[in-house]
Amino acid sequence: MMPEVSIEHRSFALVKTVQDFNSMFGSRDKAKEEILSHWEHANENDDLHRFNISGMRKASFPFPSSMKALTACKAAYFTAGDTGYWDVFDSLQNALFVQNQDIEDEMVIFECIKKTDMDFEQWKQHYQNPQTLEAVEQDLPLAEGYGIHSVPCLIVNGKYKISGAQPLPQIIKAINNITETLETKTETPGASCRLDNGKFQCD
Repeated sequence: MMPEVSIEHRSFALVKTVQDFNSMFGSRDKAKEEILSHWEHANENDDLHRFNISGMRKASFPFPSSMKALTACKAAYFTAGDTGYWDVFDSLQNALFVQNQDIEDEMVIFECIKKTDMDFEQWKQHYQNPQTLEAVEQDLPLAEGYGIHSVPCLIVNGKYKISGAQPLPQIIKAINNITETLETKTETPGASCRLDNGKFQCD
């Protein structure tokens, strides 16, 4: 049975800056190939196997960092709430994983916004407002406080963690278990990527 839930998106950047690529992988060029090897694992957990790994390997641009896309999503939240965040997040994910577009390129981001029902001009005002980037930055210590080191990750009722890419029935089961018990903090593991001692790791 599907539990009744309300989902609020928050920002978590595995790779904030170009310098993070260097510290985690040695160089940005090395980062792309290693991340694509993790994509193969993630694709196995995607029911539709949508990751276009060969296309991304052929793409000429370096693997994008996270902050512009996260800012775009946060601007969508300020424009149209959680529904807007979902729509823009999905559009950006599709652009990167399926269409192999550079979502660090603002023109690509703009086209992703225009594919949604978002009021583009209103969204753009939020996107260009420095307070939107500040809101993204404010999410990062919140994630640290929850002990989040991997994506994807769900925090339920402020204390229960469901980490990793998991089938929907498994997520539903975990949430139902949480609602039925008052046990101490529970973590349900799954396929995920995280920062481990400054290095990018995937399970």
